[in-house]
Amino acid sequence: MNNRQTRILLVDDHAVVRTGYRALLEMNPSLVVAAEAATADEAYAAYRKHVPDVVVMDIMLPGSSGIEATRRIVTFDARARILMFTMCTHPSVVQQALEAGALGVLTKDSSPDLLVEGVCSIARGKRVLSRHIAESVAFSNYVPESKLFGYLTPREFEMCRLLVSGHSLDQIAEYLNLSPKTVANKLSTARRKLGVSSDIELVKLASEVGLVPWVTERRLGLDVVTTQDADDEVRI
Repeated sequence: MNNRQTRILLVDDHAVVRTGYRALLEMNPSLVVAAEAATADEAYAAYRKHVPDVVVMDIMLPGSSGIEATRRIVTFDARARILMFTMCTHPSVVQQALEAGALGVLTKDSSPDLLVEGVCSIARGKRVLSRHIAESVAFSNYVPESKLFGYLTPREFEMCRLLVSGHSLDQIAEYLNLSPKTVANKLSTARRKLGVSSDIELVKLASEVGLVPWVTERRLGLDVVTTQDADDEVRI
């Protein structure tokens, strides 16, 4: 009989939130929180140090997002099992999280039981989506503009997200450990993929598909994006 506990890395920039997650998850005797992190850089360092079985990752983090943290972790360890736990349900953001390597996405308005079940499912290598998120992604196929950001790589998307949020090239380069020239070149490629020729047009497009409210909330000091009521989990 295997009594080994599932070791979890919690990533959220609010200590009180992490404390709540830890208490909830560790009510299940098969789960234990091995480490915590508040930023993308801390998440990457903690993963390399502890190599947990599951990462519970918030998408909205200060600086680089959970998407970038996921991309870095999966690049380091292709076997990493990451569950996004977020208030953001925009289909383009969810798609980028999955493209970066996350195995599942649950909304923070899900019931506590669904978070525990989601972690256990991810630990077994299963994919998990909140029902509302699954429906949002499915219906996005009928909104052509929303699909455009899906043409970007996770890193291109992260650069566009930071740019639209008001960060400079130097700041983006610092967050992503790249040179400003590399950032400028990659943003140029991203604009071509999106069919825009300037940063102003990029902001306008992001606004039209509903991305701007999400990317600017962190800058405004807000942490809540309105979502629908909690939905059942969908396993794939």
